[in-house]
Amino acid sequence: MKLFHYFFLFLFFTSAGFSQIIEIDTVKVVSPWTNKNIVAFDINEIAFVNWSQGGTSSVSGLIKGTFTRNYADKNTKWGNELLVRYGMNKQDGVEFRKTDDALQYNSAFGYRADTITNWYYSAKLSFSTQFTNGYSYPNTEKPISKPFSPAYTFLGIGAEYASKDKSFTAYISPLTMKNTMVMDQILANRGAFGVKGAIYDPITKELLVRGENHKTELGFLVSSIYKTEVFENIMLENRLSLYSDYINRFGNIDVDWKLQLDLKVNKYVRANIGTHIVYDDDIKTKQTVGEEEVTRGAKIQLKQILGIGVVYEF
Repeated sequence: MKLFHYFFLFLFFTSAGFSQIIEIDTVKVVSPWTNKNIVAFDINEIAFVNWSQGGTSSVSGLIKGTFTRNYADKNTKWGNELLVRYGMNKQDGVEFRKTDDALQYNSAFGYRADTITNWYYSAKLSFSTQFTNGYSYPNTEKPISKPFSPAYTFLGIGAEYASKDKSFTAYISPLTMKNTMVMDQILANRGAFGVKGAIYDPITKELLVRGENHKTELGFLVSSIYKTEVFENIMLENRLSLYSDYINRFGNIDVDWKLQLDLKVNKYVRANIGTHIVYDDDIKTKQTVGEEEVTRGAKIQLKQILGIGVVYEF
């Protein structure tokens, strides 16, 4: 009997210990990383058949993606964001035309002294360019932009404020380096996007010095991002960036402002309305006078977006 008694005691203690091990092994470890992927496709279409008031049938599509990888652990945070957009339009009797084209990567690292403050010591990096050639339609013989022509990088250090609910962030950098790349030599020779253009012989028009492919500036950057639900299923996102170069006309501000409303129909269908305003003093407008191309001053660039489409999050 004692043998059976000891045997049952052994089973009891070992099973209890085993259950504790199982319980410990199944404890879920919360990762400091959060990932989010959003892919969407918007389409707009209008068709006319024997329409007495006239009109041109057209269809346009826009594919876009937002991919984020964020790290947050007590006093440290690191946010990474990849944005892609590409749109095309087709009208009766007209070739396909590009309506949108963007590739952008943003990365921000922040560290704060304690868990009470909302201010972080921060370093930021951003890169943007495009996928395909851009044209001033209907002229498709002479590209006005190409992949990496231009491409922009911003690298700076400063301070960032992040609200507790993560709906608002503001970044102030007194030291930000902006680099403009124009890798296509034809565009560089024209002095496109603010780089130093080529030098030609005034008489023979022979190329003497090639245009530069890079332009580096050092300046002051202020940027902010605000996201909120203004009404049920209506999300507002506002992104604003202001930059001024210390050396070249300090106080002349480059503006990049995006405002977008997302209207959620259901899990997979959304409508969106947005505007994008850009002002960069280095981007000059050109106008053809007779047979000569004349360079004019910089102007405000405006893009308006209205679409409905399907969205998939994973």
